[in-house]
Amino acid sequence: MKIFNSLEEVNNIEPTVIALGNFDGVHRGHQEIINRTVKSAEAGGLKSAVFTFSNHTRTLLEKVPTVKNINYPEEKAAIMEGMGVDYLFNIPFTPEILNMSPEAFIDEILIKKFRIREAYCGFNYHFGHKAEGNPEVLMRAGMKKGFGIHIQEPFTIDDIVVSSTYIRKLIEEGRMEECAKFMGRLYSIGGEVVVGNKLGRTIGFPTSNIMIDETMASPSNGVYITYCIYNGVKYPSITNVGVKPTIGTYNKNVETHIFNFNKELYGKQIKVEFVKKTRPEMKFNSVEELSNQIKNDCIAAKAYHREKGML
Repeated sequence: MKIFNSLEEVNNIEPTVIALGNFDGVHRGHQEIINRTVKSAEAGGLKSAVFTFSNHTRTLLEKVPTVKNINYPEEKAAIMEGMGVDYLFNIPFTPEILNMSPEAFIDEILIKKFRIREAYCGFNYHFGHKAEGNPEVLMRAGMKKGFGIHIQEPFTIDDIVVSSTYIRKLIEEGRMEECAKFMGRLYSIGGEVVVGNKLGRTIGFPTSNIMIDETMASPSNGVYITYCIYNGVKYPSITNVGVKPTIGTYNKNVETHIFNFNKELYGKQIKVEFVKKTRPEMKFNSVEELSNQIKNDCIAAKAYHREKGML
């Protein structure tokens, strides 16, 4: 998959069938659009493409400082590449693009730059100045200028419309099993392992700690059954997300105990996949009480992993 990070990089490409949208989270609804795009491109001998923005449109449209991401940019790109996408147009959403008329957006970007032959988009796709462009505008332009438009109606699971906003809510409430159903994969957090307070080591449960990335949606405080991926290998694990109220005042972080694992991970990159929440974070009366609860948490997590054939 070839990735274009600016419009200036896009020159003389092959004609495309293109998926249009933010694709924040690349959830099941997004996957449906992208899969249809790829199949249509293959059938027509064209290149499949995804057009998205490298920054969230709401940061300009609603003047919000940041919108919590569901995927890291490299993760988002890897998912799309795995789906067979040929081109990823990962373009900054700028005031210039924000203020383009829908007609200019279609002519200058979709036709001139991306050489569009067909496009797939969701029912709520908007573009151009004041978001005046919509699927109907695209359809009228397509009939005039010779490209096809396919509009996906709301994609639902259990009568709930799949959306990035809803998935953020599930993550922030710790509802990981539902989150996986809507995303089509487990939610994960990655980062470099940093030095913690080493309390876990002293009570027999050494942990690998990663700091919460403030740009990412993060789970509610509590204990989770997880998998930890290190160096391409998935290990069964248990994870606490929170501020460790029993032992002091700390910033929110993610600390993971990997079962049957004794490698030193300080400074290494890991990824933690969240399966299910087993309990909220709580303050205990003593470290001994905390230790006893951790033992019980680990027994429950091991039973889950054993059932899944991971232990």
